[in-house]
Amino acid sequence: MATVKELKATTRPAGGKGAARAVRRAGRVPGVIYGNNQPPQPISVDDTELRLRIQAGRFLTTIYDIELDGKKHRVIPRDFHLDPVRDFPLHVDFMRLGEGATIRVSVPLHIQNADAAPGVKRGGTVNIVTHSIDLECSVDNIPQYIEADVSSLEISHSLHLSDVKLPAGVKSLTREDITLVTIVPPSGYAEEIKAAAAAAAGGAAAAAPGAAPAAGAAAAPAAGAAPAAGAKAPAAGAKAPAAKPADKKK
Repeated sequence: MATVKELKATTRPAGGKGAARAVRRAGRVPGVIYGNNQPPQPISVDDTELRLRIQAGRFLTTIYDIELDGKKHRVIPRDFHLDPVRDFPLHVDFMRLGEGATIRVSVPLHIQNADAAPGVKRGGTVNIVTHSIDLECSVDNIPQYIEADVSSLEISHSLHLSDVKLPAGVKSLTREDITLVTIVPPSGYAEEIKAAAAAAAGGAAAAAPGAAPAAGAAAAPAAGAAPAAGAKAPAAGAKAPAAKPADKKK
């Protein structure tokens, strides 16, 4: 079951931008609770507390019990807006959760055993292609993250969503053939592979029995063979070799 955290809020009057600015000047962040076939409820939460919750991570996948006027509302954050310059929260939206409700969430991907991957040991780098996965699950079964084990990946190999086991009761809304992680080869890796392949091919040719002589190698003349075309004739006036005298009969 998912962990439920506590968050306090106060009711604020519905209003426009002026009312929202007044709430922020008081050190609070305007927000709203909606959904579950009930009317929207304008609220405000403490600015410092909300900042800490957002900065802690997994804010949009965490279930909260908001205490409002002595009553608790089971909610999940659906959106928040930050100031584009000073990066502080401007507004936050919470959705009510009914008992046994099913929800769609985006869950981060966590890489496991990267140091054990053969491709990493050979100098490759882990490249995360997909950082989060869209899931559908019950509100009591929201995973904090999805684990991707890359301990078996070689250089230039990839891990897809179909290779990852999802928790029970969790359905993926992302296509299964999507690439999650790949091992990027180091610089100069392609040239090293080509050089190694060329060296291996040359060694195999030299070691093969009965292999034809390499191009450009001189063939040894066969015994009694005629002189090759283009061979020089004996010089004019050159003496023929003396005949070997026959053995005298005794």
